[in-house]
Amino acid sequence: MELSLSKLRAGLPKGGLFGGGAWRWSPEPLRLSRAEVRWMMSLGHPLAKFQQACDALYRKSATGKLPRWLAELLDVGKPDWMVRWQRDARTVGQLPRVIRPDLILTEQGLTLTELDSVPGGIGVTAWLSQVYAEAGFEILGGPQGMLDGFRSLLPRGGAVVVSEEAADYRPEMVWLSRQLGAAWEVVAAETYQPDGRDMYRFFELFDWQSVPAVESMAAMAADGRLGVTPPFKPHLEDKLWLALLWSPSLKRVWEQCLRGSHLQRLREVVPFGWVLDPTPLPAQASLPRLDAHSWHEVANFSQNERQLVLKISGFHETAWGSRGVFIGHDLSAAEWSERLTHALDSVGDHPWMVQKFHEGRHIEHPVFRDDGSVELMQGRVRLCPYFFTDAAGVTSFGGCLATIVPTDKKKIHGMSDGILVPCMIG
Repeated sequence: MELSLSKLRAGLPKGGLFGGGAWRWSPEPLRLSRAEVRWMMSLGHPLAKFQQACDALYRKSATGKLPRWLAELLDVGKPDWMVRWQRDARTVGQLPRVIRPDLILTEQGLTLTELDSVPGGIGVTAWLSQVYAEAGFEILGGPQGMLDGFRSLLPRGGAVVVSEEAADYRPEMVWLSRQLGAAWEVVAAETYQPDGRDMYRFFELFDWQSVPAVESMAAMAADGRLGVTPPFKPHLEDKLWLALLWSPSLKRVWEQCLRGSHLQRLREVVPFGWVLDPTPLPAQASLPRLDAHSWHEVANFSQNERQLVLKISGFHETAWGSRGVFIGHDLSAAEWSERLTHALDSVGDHPWMVQKFHEGRHIEHPVFRDDGSVELMQGRVRLCPYFFTDAAGVTSFGGCLATIVPTDKKKIHGMSDGILVPCMIG
């Protein structure tokens, strides 16, 4: 079967998917090398262990077995009831069961810029995988990998609880649930009352005030009366962990709680990062790898020096969709200084972090023009592999969504001039 633009658009499910298909279409999947695929698919287990370690470190800090600054930092901006539940001993072992890293394809390999435990794109990736597999392509994860992965989260069925904040993703979750069967249902978070079914939480915890039953959900989950994934643990939705992985004061701690091969893999793929902290340094100290004595010096870096990304950590409405992400060398000197200064002034309410920027490599990929003809587009790639952890704790690969954007875009995310495709070896 040859894929045409008209066939792809005509095949969209009734009600659409994300954005009603408002992306550019391609006649073929993204082809990755065998080595890239092997590397990417091997990340699931180390990332699951990383999340386990993050939760363990948070708990030890909260109970004083590690310095308390760590838990205090991760609790900034969170309501007291949420902090109480994520510290509750009954929630030990409750971890996100969907892991989606955002990987940038660079000249040096893959670079992990985000780790999302409440990810969109599950239904889109499942649908695209089916469509391209039916056209004869050997899609990573196969035509059913995403569906089987999501089914493993709620094997008996359950409620997929979607908030208005996440409404853009509701159509894809409706399609996904219908593919799974009548036992899976999408419901509105704002009116949902737990009814004994297991639950997939598709709302960010910063949005908790729009979900009246959220505190009772958390209490029932802690008691074991309600199966919920992702759990009510806001610290695991913070980007800060990717910077804390590099914290000199936690170096020995990470070495003790993660297997050496897993820690090495993480440090190979996660860019060096810093937690933004305005606390003055001692006279002889400097920020690691920045050769600067303070963040105010970093605010005055030249364009060449500021190959850096400033991000709000989480628990905020701008912490998803690239809205709270600022690329240093893409801003004017005044804009960079203003953004960084604002972040420093607001860390008491919302933590921020900085990461080393890694440039995406240029690729060529075929794309349909509006008239159905095909052209080659020069672009950069973000890979989003989806890993699912079943009730037995086994983490498996479900599929991978590639987002290809024009080379003049520094941020790679879903956009109207970007291409969305599944992946294959080729």
